[in-house]
Amino acid sequence: MVLLTAKIMQRASLFVSFGGLVTTFVTTFLPLWKTMNSDLNEMENWYEGLWHTCIFTEEVGLHCKAFESLLALPPVTLASRILMCLSIATGFLGVAAAFFGLEGVEIGQGREKTKRALLILGGVLIWVSGVTTLAPVSLIAYVMVVEFWDESLPDVMPRWEYGEAMFSAWFSGLLLVIGGSFIFVAVCMGDHETKQQNKVLSQAQGQQPRARNYLKTEIL
Repeated sequence: MVLLTAKIMQRASLFVSFGGLVTTFVTTFLPLWKTMNSDLNEMENWYEGLWHTCIFTEEVGLHCKAFESLLALPPVTLASRILMCLSIATGFLGVAAAFFGLEGVEIGQGREKTKRALLILGGVLIWVSGVTTLAPVSLIAYVMVVEFWDESLPDVMPRWEYGEAMFSAWFSGLLLVIGGSFIFVAVCMGDHETKQQNKVLSQAQGQQPRARNYLKTEIL
């Protein structure tokens, strides 16, 4: 008995991809990509995301303000915002395409080739979604590291550090890449199962004439 079949692999990969897509969507709008705490004023914590800048104080709590101008955004933030939106779009299309390509989801009679093509298309889109999630968060992390160790800045000047949303983005990007890769594995497993079924069917059809001849011999 085979415990891991193409049908199970398809559903597992779609579940992983959907989890990565939801995490990417939530992470995109979180204002926790960067965090900063000044030694001069330990009562204030600054946070920055792709859409907002926030400050947390014990008296007021968390107060956020959206970026006022799109053109005034730093190039890294603007590029990251575009890539994350592209990741959400491609991930949604990939999950939708892979869903209709699952075994058991009826889209018409004799559409096996169409369902296989939908699975491959979904895997490619989900994989692209994962890459476009990992790219912006890695770019922001690189820029923060360069600015953190910039010797031209005075030591007393506070610097941005990694926020929780960056680790969430790395995690969601890996989930999408793994989910898309597993879809390709499921397609290969489905092709192998189809070949095995066709081989067994051809052998069974080849044995039927021999059985009929044997019965005729016994009757005679």
